[in-house]
Amino acid sequence: MSNRQKFYINGEWVEPSTSATLEVINPATEEPIDSIALGGPADVDKAVAAAKAAFETFSQTSREERVALLEQIIATYSARMGDVAEVISQEMGAPMPLAKAAQAPAGLGHFMTTLEVLKTFEFEEDIGTSHVVREPAGVCGFITPWNWPINQIACKVAPALAAGCTMVLKPSEVAPFNAILFAEILDEAGVPAGVFNLINGDGPTVGVALSSHPDVDMMSFTGSTRAGIEVARNAAPTVKRVAQELGGKSANIILDDADFQAAISRDVFGMCMNSGQSCNAPTRMLVPNARMDEAAAIAKAAAENVKVGAPDAEGTTIGPVVSEVQFNKIQGLIEKGIKEGAKLETGGPGRPDGLNQGYYIKPTVFSHVTNEMTIAREEIFGPVLSLIGYEDDEDAVRIANDTVYGLSGYISSGDPERAKSIARRIRSGNVHLNGAPVDNKAPFGGYKQSGNGREWGSHGFEEFLEVKAIMGYNAAAG
Repeated sequence: MSNRQKFYINGEWVEPSTSATLEVINPATEEPIDSIALGGPADVDKAVAAAKAAFETFSQTSREERVALLEQIIATYSARMGDVAEVISQEMGAPMPLAKAAQAPAGLGHFMTTLEVLKTFEFEEDIGTSHVVREPAGVCGFITPWNWPINQIACKVAPALAAGCTMVLKPSEVAPFNAILFAEILDEAGVPAGVFNLINGDGPTVGVALSSHPDVDMMSFTGSTRAGIEVARNAAPTVKRVAQELGGKSANIILDDADFQAAISRDVFGMCMNSGQSCNAPTRMLVPNARMDEAAAIAKAAAENVKVGAPDAEGTTIGPVVSEVQFNKIQGLIEKGIKEGAKLETGGPGRPDGLNQGYYIKPTVFSHVTNEMTIAREEIFGPVLSLIGYEDDEDAVRIANDTVYGLSGYISSGDPERAKSIARRIRSGNVHLNGAPVDNKAPFGGYKQSGNGREWGSHGFEEFLEVKAIMGYNAAAG
């Protein structure tokens, strides 16, 4: 039995309590890669007990000890980077260039950023006559998704380790093999027994058992808003802390003074990257009503330059979406866009020509979309762009904020001050100006139904700390 049919608990690879397994499907071939064991409540109990016991000692480690541990993880991860990229490409369909340049390095990047935060973080301060200390939050439960799998694992695990927390991870059962490899890396790097634990399983079984467990002090969840609501509901009876990074329907405002050719072409490609499977993808492109046809022609040409193909094929821009479930959902939303009266500029239902096997989606552009249409309201999670017209800056801001989500926003303008002014009015946790990329040092997270709490950098680190005030500690200060 390989580690793929086992769980990592208390520093050992152990057999699960159940005999249930699940085949993991290669989305490019629709064929099974391998199978994983599916855990149950008994496995969660065992892992949480190990994390709780380990917290007694790990929470008391020094900054220097945790710095040394992160440095060893970084070295071990770096040596396995190629393996990480290969596994991610195979199980969730990312083209190898994307897996090598972005998917695998993203996990390493979070460890490197967290290491720098840890080295200088102020854990203690004096306020009045009191001494305020920041201490590890406790045992953390992590539930992570399949779209940027090791990125979302690392941006939770790295700060939790740095803070002195212990943890139990349930990765997505759709793309779980990178998490198993990640556990092997942490084991090789010398993470103490019980500090990091891994259980595979589904949400209704392992996810519920973890989020409702009385000995779990904090839940950190990344995934759909629907599933995030369930995590919060299950966590509520034990009043544990819940941090969530959920769905998005990000607006991308192309102002009238922007370079349309450059901005629209760039952002169509950005929207399609990772097959559109990014929660912060700029899927609603807002353009002046008077220039809708001009913008649509540029977007159409850009989308038709996106090459869909096998993840290991030369020149592939985007691979398949992750599963049959996602494929069918996206197809249904494309059909709904047509039915509700949006103008289909390119793409549409069905697989791209020549790709008869695999969960491949045509890069699709709709123009003349209204913000009330289903494709403008629901997160599609595929390479599907909606072009929505606006009258003026006020109207653009109104449309951008007219959504239950608030994860990211995008603004392109020839006037940096105009872009900055509008950015302050967008109700989202992130705003990208003129194509600026994400920043590992800046906080990542959303407003409204895109979640609560923040990840990445020092703000993400603080999520894993409790604040204690010791009164009278500095009584002489008066």
